[in-house]
Amino acid sequence: MLARIRNATQSRHPRVEMPLSRLKVEIAKILESEGYIQGFQVAEAKGGEPQGTLRLFLKYGPRGERVITGLQRVSRPGRRVYFGRDDVPDVLAGLGTSILTTSRGVMTGKEAVKAGVGGEVLCNVW
Repeated sequence: MLARIRNATQSRHPRVEMPLSRLKVEIAKILESEGYIQGFQVAEAKGGEPQGTLRLFLKYGPRGERVITGLQRVSRPGRRVYFGRDDVPDVLAGLGTSILTTSRGVMTGKEAVKAGVGGEVLCNVW
């Protein structure tokens, strides 16, 4: 998902599509609420398709500048990265957003600190 978003913003595409999963929908909700994308659309599977499609509508500035300038995957299958509630890092001194999966669901780093929970850091967006 992250690679598709990164590639689409580099090429200035208006939207990007990917296979649907619940985790991707939760990440899309966070990206929309933080103002990184215009919105998203879920298309359920039809006919003989094994799964649905998630469509993200990317956001650009008035002169075509990218809103998502950087997207970094932190945790990966070979190296999981976890932070406790007191150790959740800031991204670019608060200008970016970290997305965590916690025991209370997927949330931003700021929300996790307010809720007093830690978790696995999925990615950083700025």
